[in-house]
Amino acid sequence: MADNARAKKLADLIREVVAQKLQRGIKDPRLGTHVTITDTRVTGDLREATVFYTVYGDDEDRAGAAAGLESAKGMLRSAVGKAAGIKFTPTLTFVADALPENARTIEDLLDRARASDAQVREASSGKGYAGEADPYRKPGDEDTTA
Repeated sequence: MADNARAKKLADLIREVVAQKLQRGIKDPRLGTHVTITDTRVTGDLREATVFYTVYGDDEDRAGAAAGLESAKGMLRSAVGKAAGIKFTPTLTFVADALPENARTIEDLLDRARASDAQVREASSGKGYAGEADPYRKPGDEDTTA
């Protein structure tokens, strides 16, 4: 349990340090303001960290940001080491987060569901029930089956 808390704490620190360094310390134009660090995960032995990021832009921007992060990996790792003050600084692996694509897919599915609901609503407007408005028998009603 303590290792999990320690890994979580280190992951949070890495996310903050990398985000701050990308915002202020790295002069690479490929890593402009359109790169956002979304999540960080650290292995239980604190040796490897995976940093998830998103890029606002097109495929060319994403490819440029990936190359920029790869080239700045050493500088970012040393900044994490200074901030963490631990014996072994974890290696950093940058992974493009699929969050925007997943969100876009969900939005598309919701739009299709809304359109389908609108069609059903339009088709059912002005229509009545197939049987009586209240098809259930109530006490006191005559028995018509006998």
